[in-house]
Amino acid sequence: MKSFFKSFFASLLALVVFSFLGFFIIVGIAAAFSSDEKTTIKENSVLVIDASETFPEKSKNDPFSELLSKKNGKIPSLSELIGLIHNAKKDSTIKGIFIKCAQNPNGYAATEEIRKAIIDFKKSKKFVIAYGETITQKGYMMGNVADQIFTHPQGGLEWNGFSYETLFLKGLLDKLEIQPQVFYAGKFKSATEPFRYTQMSEANKLQTSVWLNSIYNSFLQGTADQRGLQVETLKAIANEGKVQRANDAVQFKLVDGLLYDDQLKKIISKKVNHSEKGDISFVSINEYASAVALRGSGSGKIAVVYADGDVVMGKNEKESIASDDYRILLQKIRNDKSIDAVVIRVNSPGGSSLASDIIWREIDLLKKEKPVVVSMGDLAASGGYYIACGADSIFANANTITGSIGVFSIIPNVTNFMKNKLGITFDRVKTGSYADAPSATRQLTTMEQNFLQSGVDSVYHTFKSRVAAGRKKNIDYIDSIAQGRVWTGSDAIKVGLVDKIGTLEDAIQSAARMAHVKGYSLKSFPESKSFIDDFIEGYKNEVKVKSIQQEIGLEQWQMLQQMKSIKQMMGHTQTRLPIFEVNHP
Repeated sequence: MKSFFKSFFASLLALVVFSFLGFFIIVGIAAAFSSDEKTTIKENSVLVIDASETFPEKSKNDPFSELLSKKNGKIPSLSELIGLIHNAKKDSTIKGIFIKCAQNPNGYAATEEIRKAIIDFKKSKKFVIAYGETITQKGYMMGNVADQIFTHPQGGLEWNGFSYETLFLKGLLDKLEIQPQVFYAGKFKSATEPFRYTQMSEANKLQTSVWLNSIYNSFLQGTADQRGLQVETLKAIANEGKVQRANDAVQFKLVDGLLYDDQLKKIISKKVNHSEKGDISFVSINEYASAVALRGSGSGKIAVVYADGDVVMGKNEKESIASDDYRILLQKIRNDKSIDAVVIRVNSPGGSSLASDIIWREIDLLKKEKPVVVSMGDLAASGGYYIACGADSIFANANTITGSIGVFSIIPNVTNFMKNKLGITFDRVKTGSYADAPSATRQLTTMEQNFLQSGVDSVYHTFKSRVAAGRKKNIDYIDSIAQGRVWTGSDAIKVGLVDKIGTLEDAIQSAARMAHVKGYSLKSFPESKSFIDDFIEGYKNEVKVKSIQQEIGLEQWQMLQQMKSIKQMMGHTQTRLPIFEVNHP
């Protein structure tokens, strides 16, 4: 026994020492990789934009990529990508852009901003070539700005039109004997429909048809402009299913030819080296980001605040717009006399109505001290619009999804499910009629239902009042365009919810003019963490996520995330878009 304990404690000590050594080794490696060493760009290089990468609103470090491969792990943000494309336009070492356009997970508004930057790049007379073995419509949306676009002889181009699909849970809830007690304001507020119906309401079908066709028509018009074709022709090609093989895409002039990889590289080599046999220096956008310092100049300073994710109560919520975090952040910016103007980049489907109002208040106070301009990303809807509506000026992309001015709350009644399916019952003792209200383990009384609906109606009135004041409109008019209705940016400008169609860059320039500064530098908020902080936090999150995914599977993990979103909605007044969406672009 004595020998056993001796061996046990020796092993335990070795494990502790090894853990400490491993930690310091990792920190040392992380510190080494966090150095400011820059990538050198060779002459006659070709900048590669891989459309299959997701470009986030705010740049992120991927420490694992940096440590485990030679690839630079910094993922440029959307705004940095735009800046890098603009820089490449005047960079003599960059001779052209190669777009890998097979897939594109970026949103329609983000894609629109990237397209505009590449179209501007083409003014330099440098070449732009795009290629994908098989090209989705969303990939084509980015790739069709190229001078030439090619696909694989056995690949092809998807050209079918756009569709939108919603998952409905009412049938499942009926089978489980779970009663969703729903309270909402706004006839177009479709977020609760999956719990109430087995199919889309007529109002929801109407609004969905309008915004989906708006985005589709924008896609067709952009294609027509770049390919020298007619919108009606493009629509007919899709409606008649004429593009089934790669040759069909060539026949209808959607692509310029069918090439294998080696043939494509010969074309690019000739454009760079005037020879088909020269080596090509391809530079990924990640590498270019590490080689180029994007800095403004001048005495002015503009703060760019990224409000990206669900609007939630509390603080330190990763990839969310947490009320405490943003309240403190906006107060700090308001009191910082060195900041001349503020641009708030909103990319959010909404969330907690209370959190939205807390952030709205801080923006209202902020704009009394300095100009505040909102730039909308892919989504600035419901609670996302709530926090945007009070700004001095609002910019949106044509394909931004916005509006959805409506409110809802859900209290599930799981009594029958627990009793009939699981054999679980509940009983209670309380000091008053409403001491346990609202409760998910009993049906709400008529009076409690009235209380909840009254609360939803009150929040809806406040929401409309905020919009009316911010947009300088009559509240009755706001009610007529509210009702939970979703608008695209191009339609939102017509009804007065948005001031201008433009990019984040346009919004920043507008803020500079409003602050009367010509030269300026940009300061991004929330401020980025250090490499080591990112590494440690990323390691913990990576291990947690991977462990759970391996145990339950990827599909179950995705379902778990949806269930977490549902849980956040239960019992709290919400201003948010539906979560059961499936787009087929």
